[in-house]
Amino acid sequence: MTKRYDDIVVGSGISGLTMALFLARSNRRVLLLEKAAQIGGSVARFRRNGIPFDVGFHFTGGMQDGGILHNILLLLGIRDRVQPVFFSNENAASFLFEDSGRTFEHPAGIDRIKRRFKDYFPGEASAIDRYFDRVVSVCERTPSMNFQATITAPPTLDEDFVTLDDVLTDLTQNEALRGLLSGYTMLYGVRPKEVSFANHSRMCQSFYESIATLVEGGDAFVNAFRGALKEQGVEVRCKTFITELADIKDQRAGRFLLNTGEEIVAENCVLTIHPKDIAALLPREHVSRAFFSRVASFEQSAGFFTVFATIAEGAADPYPDQAIVSLFPSGDCNLLLDPAYRGDPALVIIKTPEEATGGKKSIHVLAPSFLEHDARWQDTRIGKRPPEYYEEKERRTRAIVERIQRWLPAYQGRLSVVDSASVLTYRDYLNSPDGSAYGIKQKIGQYNLVGKLPIRNLYAAGQSAVLPGVIGAMMSSLIVGRTMVGKDQYSALVNQGLCS
Repeated sequence: MTKRYDDIVVGSGISGLTMALFLARSNRRVLLLEKAAQIGGSVARFRRNGIPFDVGFHFTGGMQDGGILHNILLLLGIRDRVQPVFFSNENAASFLFEDSGRTFEHPAGIDRIKRRFKDYFPGEASAIDRYFDRVVSVCERTPSMNFQATITAPPTLDEDFVTLDDVLTDLTQNEALRGLLSGYTMLYGVRPKEVSFANHSRMCQSFYESIATLVEGGDAFVNAFRGALKEQGVEVRCKTFITELADIKDQRAGRFLLNTGEEIVAENCVLTIHPKDIAALLPREHVSRAFFSRVASFEQSAGFFTVFATIAEGAADPYPDQAIVSLFPSGDCNLLLDPAYRGDPALVIIKTPEEATGGKKSIHVLAPSFLEHDARWQDTRIGKRPPEYYEEKERRTRAIVERIQRWLPAYQGRLSVVDSASVLTYRDYLNSPDGSAYGIKQKIGQYNLVGKLPIRNLYAAGQSAVLPGVIGAMMSSLIVGRTMVGKDQYSALVNQGLCS
């Protein structure tokens, strides 16, 4: 018997979870489909030797009162289900440039950052002020950054047509300052000469304001959504996905065929999966070749080779005040995020506070990587790779640990490696086409898939739609969700959530 729903949501990463809960809170009957065996996508944790490690969520901005993520969670009615752990305001992050040996502390709060950076670069005060003033201006002129405004897709600003690289070059000739201001490109995996200054600003402002993780890490999101979805009556189906769109009339799909053999009828279907997977689902006879060409032109953002480690049993943390440390061979992020680059990679060392792990401090070391780096084994799958692949993983792991110990020598003998993962690991584990950490590159002048698709009752959302990361993925779902439920219903949910 054919089941009927108001909406189907495909993909249960943070965007799909947001979309499903938003629609359910709008009094719609929702089916959430997930191809994997569990919900959560890259925000779900895994454990090794009883130690919890995060896959795609390590820290976030915007969790302070009035912050963008704080307000999103209020709107969804789950803010009280997660508990943030804020990193130190005075030393939220550190950048160590190996070519000069200089270390720069990166506090939280734009005023603190400006004061600290002016101490480091006393002759660059004007450039520092102008950079942060422009970041704030971009976000203030972007309605989707304010949920009490009429939410729309990001408007076209002058800053959408100029690259981050161009802005920094105009501001200063100081290479160290340019490297420091572009260091957060590692948060979205796109080179400064490719990303617009506007999208860089929209991505980074929340991290400038505060940096936090959650008690239970990414699992806190998963558990909060799982409980709320159950209360709202959302049907969640794992190991289930759409194989075919049927009965397409007037560019609308009448039925959705599942891998289980079932047929589903729904008014709308929201796809929060990778654009390449969206294109693969759409029937070519109903969609223009230009659409498929556009999707084919999208490039992958950076992925990561990740080392999962902890402090050796019985040893004390030699750097207890350092939560996020970035080791950069140079300040040239265009080079460090180039798929053709084969030198020492940038390393981002993230220590999860003990409050977020139940007393066992986990350490994640992320090195930018691309599918091209593992091209020899890209036709293999997890558990069926040759010995040479594992030898290469071991070599990369040793090289990363040796660099950490060279620049942070107190880790010698105290860093215990638990596991590692390549871009191929992420590709297979997350059912991702290319294993990238942030979906497609957010390139200047690029028209991403967001909102209504050529099949008119299909919509696209997700971190490849508006902005990457947790906040960007959730924003995309609210932008698309507002279109689906209408302005009045959306405004009622905003008022209910933010005023409760």
